[in-house]
Amino acid sequence: MSKKIPPLFFLLLLHSLAQADSVPGAAGSIEITTLLHAGVQLEYRGTVVQVDPWDRLRLPDANPADLILISDDPGHHLDVDAIERLRKPGASVVLTAAGKQKWPDGIVVANGETVRVAGVTVESIAAYDIIQGNPSHPKGDANGYVVTLGGKKFFFAGVTECVDEVKALQGIDVAFMPMNIPLARMTPAAAAACTLGLNPAVVYLYHYDQDYARRAQQPDYVGTASLPDGLTVAESLDRFAEALDGSGIEFRRGEFYPPLG
Repeated sequence: MSKKIPPLFFLLLLHSLAQADSVPGAAGSIEITTLLHAGVQLEYRGTVVQVDPWDRLRLPDANPADLILISDDPGHHLDVDAIERLRKPGASVVLTAAGKQKWPDGIVVANGETVRVAGVTVESIAAYDIIQGNPSHPKGDANGYVVTLGGKKFFFAGVTECVDEVKALQGIDVAFMPMNIPLARMTPAAAAACTLGLNPAVVYLYHYDQDYARRAQQPDYVGTASLPDGLTVAESLDRFAEALDGSGIEFRRGEFYPPLG
């Protein structure tokens, strides 16, 4: 009779296949692994931080986490199955007030608050809409995060527009910015302008293919979200890159959307 191999074994085994970027930290490299849609992993000197892990396709690229940050409460941000699979025993989960209903043991950090967990400093930044409509992201419901790890500041904007709280940030080394949010929020031009204002050394775009996210949840979904100016998702990435030309900001595209089987 064959033995059942624990899921954690698969996570550790298949992680070796993941491709990670890196930036230099105070005492070694900080590895950055892009996961799925809004999911990102940071790893530095044995400490693993997961942001919005989503248990669809890319958890094999993820390591067990010392700290998990959840930016919002929908399932593609707060995935209980993903948290259960990735969370090391006793590891903290930082989330929103609404998220605590799904993960009662989480640490609620409101907009503007700062905590230090697992040796990592985490500041919650407001994430909300300027353009009103449905879907709606009211102020105070969701979090962006500034994570200080290895002497570097990483900004995970979450689902937001370029609100005053984002514009006020300084000293960001690596930014993760959303794009193509419904109702023409964070168009390529808007996302680029916000990035230029932040002036990080490195920027990634994430949470930019809404159709993919729907298909990942509903395989029979056949709709197509329209982007401003009739752009395709690929063209929107190019438009963003063109807007950064000459800025000195390095745009890394990452791999947030692997082929759906």
